[in-house]
Order: sequence, then structure tokens, then C-alpha cells
Amino acid sequence: MAGSTVTAGKQAGTPLPATYVTASGLPRYHPVSQALHWVTAALALAVLPLAWVAVSLPPAPLKGNIFVLHKSVGLTILAIVVLRIVWRMIRPAPPDPQAPRLLTLIGRVNHWLLYAIFLIMPISGYLLSALSGRDTPYFWLFTVPGLTKDEGPQKIAESIHLVGQWFVYALVLLHIAGTVWHLVIRRDGLLERMLPVQDGRGSR
Repeated sequence: MAGSTVTAGKQAGTPLPATYVTASGLPRYHPVSQALHWVTAALALAVLPLAWVAVSLPPAPLKGNIFVLHKSVGLTILAIVVLRIVWRMIRPAPPDPQAPRLLTLIGRVNHWLLYAIFLIMPISGYLLSALSGRDTPYFWLFTVPGLTKDEGPQKIAESIHLVGQWFVYALVLLHIAGTVWHLVIRRDGLLERMLPVQDGRGSR
């Protein structure tokens, strides 16, 4: 497929280089989209265990340090998801001509729900901390200022954050299950679209 070209998104009608095409001829996600996706995935896998560990520890400096890491990773996720949304508006996801419309719709809904929950969780987490009157250190590099202490809105933010975690679990598991289904059952090369070129075509 080294000589293949494909059209995608707003660039319909404009041939893309062979490096944007998978071995099966499907349009590949842009390298920036790939990078943002995998960075988000890595941070999501980190932020949850940090929360579990921090909550389980007795009051001590270590507990506070792990909470700082948890909050910092959460704020990083917030920034990256905002960047992903902006980038997706600039560079829409490439179409999959082989996927049924229903599967395409389910995939899009799942993606946008993931975007939503990864915005809601960091914002509610920040408000949970800030509305207690505390500042939020960001990886000990600088401090995000807190807000005036207000117990009512703080409890609302806490409830949203606690309930939101279950949506994170559900949506991430659904996303992983869908990927496994495409990989094992359909074998349609969907995962390859989100991976860099593996056959050296980018070097030619």
C-alpha cells in the first residue's frame, strides 16, 4: 500500500500521502491526533490509581503529595482535552468507509462523552479543592489559586466528582471493549489507524 492515497474530513478530494494510510488502505489519524490520544490514555490510567492510593492513605505528607500528583495530572488532562477538541475541529477524524453507520455513530457518541467527562472531572476536582479555600499546586511548579471557601458549592462539586468517576470507568471500559471487538472480532484494522506507520514508509 506504499503508493496508496486517501481522502479524509475537510480535505476530501485532496490526496493524502501513503503514510496516512494503513496497511489495509484505511485513512490513518493525523500524528498529532495519535499523540494527543495516547497521552490522554496514559494520563487517565495514571490519575485513577493516584486517587485510589491517596484516599486510602492515613493523614501524612505522603497523602498530600499524592493528592498533588492526582490534581496535577487532572489539570493536565483538562488542558489536553481542550486541545484535542480544538484540534478535532481543525482536523476532523478520518472517515472509515467500511464501518456501518450505527457503529460510526456509537463511536462518535462515546468519544464526545469521553471528552465531556474528562472536562467535568478535572473542573469538579479543582472546585472541590478550591472551594475549601485551598490553592492547588501544579507539580510543585506553580500554584493555581483557590476560591473563597463555600461549603454548599463545594459539596455539589464533590458529588459531581464522586459520581463522575463511575462514568469514567464505564466510558473507558466501553472504549476499550469496542477497540478489542474491532481488533479480535471484526479484524478491520481500526486500531492501526491510531498507531504510527510501522513499515518504514515514512522514511522513503
